[in-house]
Amino acid sequence: MSQSTTLTGSGVARLEKRRESRSLTQSAMRYVVRDRLTMVALIVIVLLTLTCLLAPPLVESVLKVDPNRTNVLDRYLGPGDEGHLLGTDQLGRDQLIRLLYGGRISLLVAYSASLMSIGIGVTLGIMAGYYGGMVDDGISWFINTLSSIPSIFLLILASTALSPSPATLIIMLALLGWIWTCRLTRGEVLSLKERDYVLAARALGASTRRVMFVHMLPNLFSQLIVALTIDAGTLILVESGLSFLGLGIQQPTPSWGNMLSAARSYFATGLHLVVWPGVLITITVLCFYVVGDGLRDAFDPRTSRK
Repeated sequence: MSQSTTLTGSGVARLEKRRESRSLTQSAMRYVVRDRLTMVALIVIVLLTLTCLLAPPLVESVLKVDPNRTNVLDRYLGPGDEGHLLGTDQLGRDQLIRLLYGGRISLLVAYSASLMSIGIGVTLGIMAGYYGGMVDDGISWFINTLSSIPSIFLLILASTALSPSPATLIIMLALLGWIWTCRLTRGEVLSLKERDYVLAARALGASTRRVMFVHMLPNLFSQLIVALTIDAGTLILVESGLSFLGLGIQQPTPSWGNMLSAARSYFATGLHLVVWPGVLITITVLCFYVVGDGLRDAFDPRTSRK
């Protein structure tokens, strides 16, 4: 009996030691894999992205449809009518193929603008936190000044002055979306620069650039991944809101936002024109937020190591 108890105790000790030896990233990945809701949301995002990226040429060849071909005789066809799986719009264009191409634009804006804003925010945040002094004061002053102006006002002003093409919209959203990331990075760097490994690197003569981007930046990856997923979902909503106001991507280039905006006048004649863009926007944004929330819990040592 005592021998069995001893073996059991040693086995528990080995399991605890193995658990403690896992890195935070390994523990976070194990947590994400076990979190069914996060995994489902992540799979949905991957499938939507791959479908919008790869499916349009296949759908065009199989269904013999053209996203820009108009036919007034086929306006407002319902789902399934005359070979149009999701119906047609007010100009007789196939709704399915336009949703796929619109998803390309909406997801491109979300991914590209969030990556650019993360890059700007991380660079300025590391500089502000590491250098301190006048550099920190100047960046903090600029952030506070920009934050005092409503973002929607700046977006409307920029959209009015510039042609809101996808490239222009990505740059606009990136230049206005880095503030939160910069504040988060600055706060983390203020703590990291006092750690022993940073002090040791500086004592060994490592350059400032190496200390910031080789020794400190990898320790920010967990927060940046969470910020990336949340920013991507938010930017899809921003693009949709601008398109709803007529200041986003303009027709005939499709996006989920301007398709939903154009369909608001056709509730009575083509309800399906409102339903599908709205459903895709809702599902995509919800999945991004669920993944972001799951990653936040996964990279929290208090939950990921349980």
